[in-house]
Amino acid sequence: MSKCRITAVWAAAALFAGSALAQDTDAMRSVNRAIEAMGGYKLANIRAVTIRGRNSSFEPQQSYRPDGDAIPGGDSSFVTTLDLVNGRARTEWERHLTTPVARVYTFSEVVTPEAGYVKGIDSSGRTRQSRDSNPPQHTMSGQRLAVMLRELQRSSPQLLFAMRADPLALKTLPDAFAGGKRLTAVAYASDETRFVVMFDQASGLPARIRTVDTDQAWGDIDFDLILSDWREVGGAQFAFHQIYTANERVVLHQTIDSITLNPPLAKDLFDIPAPRRACAQPPATHDVEYQWIFRRMLAGGLLDTNELGFDPRMGGLRMEELAPGIQQVVGGNPNNLVVEMKDHVVVFDAPNNETHTAATLAAVQAQYPDKPVKVLVLTHHHMDHANGTRGYAAAGAKIIVGAGDGAYIRHMLDSPHNVRKDALARKSRAVEVVEVAGKLVLSDGTRTIELFRIANGHAEGMLIAYIPDAKLGYVTDLWAPGRDTEFGSARQRALVDAVEKAGIKPERFAGGHGAVASYPEFAEKVRAAKSPAAFQ
Repeated sequence: MSKCRITAVWAAAALFAGSALAQDTDAMRSVNRAIEAMGGYKLANIRAVTIRGRNSSFEPQQSYRPDGDAIPGGDSSFVTTLDLVNGRARTEWERHLTTPVARVYTFSEVVTPEAGYVKGIDSSGRTRQSRDSNPPQHTMSGQRLAVMLRELQRSSPQLLFAMRADPLALKTLPDAFAGGKRLTAVAYASDETRFVVMFDQASGLPARIRTVDTDQAWGDIDFDLILSDWREVGGAQFAFHQIYTANERVVLHQTIDSITLNPPLAKDLFDIPAPRRACAQPPATHDVEYQWIFRRMLAGGLLDTNELGFDPRMGGLRMEELAPGIQQVVGGNPNNLVVEMKDHVVVFDAPNNETHTAATLAAVQAQYPDKPVKVLVLTHHHMDHANGTRGYAAAGAKIIVGAGDGAYIRHMLDSPHNVRKDALARKSRAVEVVEVAGKLVLSDGTRTIELFRIANGHAEGMLIAYIPDAKLGYVTDLWAPGRDTEFGSARQRALVDAVEKAGIKPERFAGGHGAVASYPEFAEKVRAAKSPAAFQ
């Protein structure tokens, strides 16, 4: 069922009682009961809603230890106005993010079935369109718009009315067990996606709304919206407590403060400026990275392009030579380091996702056409630096990680990817994973790479690298060479201590973020700082 049809269903929902499409099936009975429990005709007569609320985000794949406690991402407040008749939404955001550094983003977000638009800065990953606009603004990528539309559908009563209007798309599933309860489960397969709606057997209200998504690190996962704290507003019932989980790990905890029914809608409330609308993208219809986009939006680090890790309008990914046979892959968010050996290539880090990996491998092959990528070194397990790992494994690389990260990476490589098969799922090859407990030396007789697992407060299995013939180090997240303007943080001090302990003498460091900068100058500034900087 198309988005346009869904909005038309809502407008005609008052006719549901005598609908000729209604069938006396278990699935339809569950849907009918839920609509009645949520207010019946009063629910159907709601044409617009304004919702005020707060949420807190968490990212399990940014933990200190793999599979450890999720790091809180920050708190936000929002005011969302939904035009349920036309399928449009506008949200005013105030987002206070805490990792990796404290940031505040205040912006407006408009979503329509045809286009999406952001006014203001909503992310540290800004596209060319955002950077070239004054004031900052940009249209959403087709990938992001598809995610926004799906999540609006998931959280709206529209979903139930769409299910009622399309009985042939419904199927009763075996009862589910979640939150200590037995739930009645109904599958709804629309043109765009497949929802499983689970109903509380006592009240008939929706309790969970699930999709099965592909996550780059975890494979196929259950992504659930959990609904509770139902309250009456204008004769209809709404869930004032909402939790989003990825494989039962909380990624968003949301509280609704107030709901206003049928507010007046300003004529231009959902307008997208004409110059922006002219170049806006329609929603993507296949290979949508739902998990990556949803959770990177929460983290304030989404680069809003269909490529997700780089912006073609800013030149895309490109190689910059740092020394003979050593290239930094820049133009994305974040970077790679590429080191040429006698008969192969070593790549550091696997940013973002398979799309980013494929683009990096293509650039490496163009630079070194006769040398395959045989080794991938992951500095640590965090999603923005490791979630493209499977693409390198499919290309034949062995994976080197810090001690403690091995089990996580092996699980990543072995996880099922049936919802959306990637290159490794299609190839299904065995992959060697090597863990570095202290120091590991890679050498082919012509060049040496030294790897060190170091103590730090950012990620337990962190590796740094040193290439002696170039006197060049490589670091991720502890220092962003050429970008950091404050010195003395705990992360930076950890790097300086590690270099001293390793007994190496780097002249420069390249960064997974930033560019390249003098290490002696950096170390001097860190040592001179009297106390750690405010950021950690």
